[in-house]
Amino acid sequence: MIRLALAEDQRLLLSAIASLLELEEDIEVVGRYDNGDAARAGLGQQLPDVVLTDIEMPGMTGLELAEWLRAEHPDVRVVVLTTFARPGYLRRALDAGVRAYLLKETPAEELAGAIRRVMRGERVIAPELALTAFDARDPLTERERQALRLAGQGLSNAEIAGRLHLAEGTVRNYLSEAIGKLQADNRVEAYRIARDHGWL
Repeated sequence: MIRLALAEDQRLLLSAIASLLELEEDIEVVGRYDNGDAARAGLGQQLPDVVLTDIEMPGMTGLELAEWLRAEHPDVRVVVLTTFARPGYLRRALDAGVRAYLLKETPAEELAGAIRRVMRGERVIAPELALTAFDARDPLTERERQALRLAGQGLSNAEIAGRLHLAEGTVRNYLSEAIGKLQADNRVEAYRIARDHGWL
């Protein structure tokens, strides 16, 4: 029996995915979480064989969750199920140790099959993304990405500094570096460019 946990912030979709996968005789859903922080807390107490996660969620993102699992619980396999068919996201997912990257229009039987393949040690990538996996190279550092993500939410330099426990001048430098690397005119444009490429 494959023990599966789900992390998805759209609750209706979370319930639908769980219900569909529970119809499979060899898959048992042992955890459901509607944000990344809840998933991390829950998974720290009860580890499944596979975690199926979205990418963009409140708090910890799916990719950050994957990185945490790789560092703390490397035996847990991670499958990403997302709407984002972006090379940047796929590349970061692979770098984070994700074993499968699938799109949300994937039929339930294919999703179940991918989970089984991951359990056998295989890697599964949505066919439409496989050829573009390494097309776009992410130029941002992790700190630049964090600062830019918060700037995109409308936070000031001072507010970003408080969130990241950094000096305000350091935040200004990170944002300036990101703007330069992305050849943007300002932080809003830099955020848009990075988001469109899947680098956030």
